[in-house]
Amino acid sequence: MDKRSLRKTIRGLKAEFSSDELRQCSRPIVDKLLSHPKVTLSHTILAYLSMEDEVDTHQLVDRLLAEGHRILLPVVVDDTNLEIREYTGRECLLRQGKYQIEEPQGNPYTALEDIDLVIVPGVAFDRKGHRIGRGRGYYDRFLRKIPQAYKIGVAFDFQLVDSVPVDENDLSMNEILIG
Repeated sequence: MDKRSLRKTIRGLKAEFSSDELRQCSRPIVDKLLSHPKVTLSHTILAYLSMEDEVDTHQLVDRLLAEGHRILLPVVVDDTNLEIREYTGRECLLRQGKYQIEEPQGNPYTALEDIDLVIVPGVAFDRKGHRIGRGRGYYDRFLRKIPQAYKIGVAFDFQLVDSVPVDENDLSMNEILIG
């Protein structure tokens, strides 16, 4: 199956669930993350604030922040690039940009070498760690800048497929957590 067809298939599967059901399905994944040794030992974590059809990470970032982790979130700055900013709590967020997602305000975080771990959303993953996103390449481009970071992809069980088509631009995850 090509990337476009796989995205369409997963989009159809997601549509079978309400937002509340997807939030409920997110809980076991978040619990796994909160107890994961790579997460608990990481100081600086790049996470994301989920859109409605993704694994819900809103409570996760608040819990990790409360536990003393430095939390970074991506900000879409143009059609090809992400910028990273520190998350200091809900008060630093503003819904903006092309995707109208909540993004932290402030200066870009530039000490990329300090990022220990990345929690990565995706449309589909396979057991080899391959991932496809929404098709813009934001994460693949950015993750190349932080090769030292351990990458955990998070997904609902129906997003884990036998094989994800990959090309030279696609980066693999170190691990996939599903629920």
